[in-house]
Amino acid sequence: MFYSFSDTIIVSFIFIVIAAIFAYQSIKVVPQQNAWIVERVGKFKCVLNPGLNFIVPFIDKVAYKHSLKEIPLDTPSQVCITRDNTQLSVDGVLFFQVTDPQRASYGTSNYIIAITQLAQTTLRSVIGRMELDKTFEERDAINSNVVAAIDEAALNWGVKVLRYEIKDLTPPSVILQAMQKQITADREKRALIAESEGRKQEQINLATGDREAAIARSEGEKIAEINKAEGQAQATITLANATATAIRNIANAAGEDGGMTAINMQIAEQYVDAFKELAKTNNTLIVPSNLSDMSTLIGSAMKIVQSQKN
Repeated sequence: MFYSFSDTIIVSFIFIVIAAIFAYQSIKVVPQQNAWIVERVGKFKCVLNPGLNFIVPFIDKVAYKHSLKEIPLDTPSQVCITRDNTQLSVDGVLFFQVTDPQRASYGTSNYIIAITQLAQTTLRSVIGRMELDKTFEERDAINSNVVAAIDEAALNWGVKVLRYEIKDLTPPSVILQAMQKQITADREKRALIAESEGRKQEQINLATGDREAAIARSEGEKIAEINKAEGQAQATITLANATATAIRNIANAAGEDGGMTAINMQIAEQYVDAFKELAKTNNTLIVPSNLSDMSTLIGSAMKIVQSQKN
């Protein structure tokens, strides 16, 4: 049996097409950070790593393709009930990564739906154990609890949960208004406390200033009294010294010629001046009952001078 040239060309073309199909089916190029699951006749065969890989055409097939990158998953918003029976609308984002492609393929029918549902139920459970105010203060604790609960269950799914972040916590509008009033009242309370503390400090400062001023005044008065006393003492000493000097001078002068006469004259003048001053301050004319008292006074003074001289 003979074939024509055209039949040979057709057969060759068919063989080339079949070879190309076999090459396409057998050569698999896996991108970086990806893993492909190969099944042989419906049974798990192997995991294809990034790079060039070969499989048996029509017997082996790529059943699953997984990305090994970190994947953000937006969890739907849901209503949670707090410990004090307050409704909260909560939504967040979950970050996970496929670590075991085989388990991710056969551990669950859809690991994305599984971890999403588990994140929602765990979040409701965590928030249900907290009061409303604590949910706003302890977001990090909520995130950590959700991650710990999901990660433990996700190990069987070949998934590693990295973190969970709450995007928004929205209580009802009535609760928001009450919280706003509470915040306003708290701020007004702090303002009043700060104002009263300021007045208190002002009064303390004024009292301290008055006390220090009084102490300073008393110290000044004390120093002034001391200086005055010292001045009076010094004046008394000076006056006494001057008087003593004057007496000594009189005593010395009495021993000179005419000294006694001068002393008698001075005593008489002082006696007359004393009565003159009395007459100025009184309407009644004062006259000594015994004019001989002047000579008696002068005689007594002379005896004193003579005794000081001797």
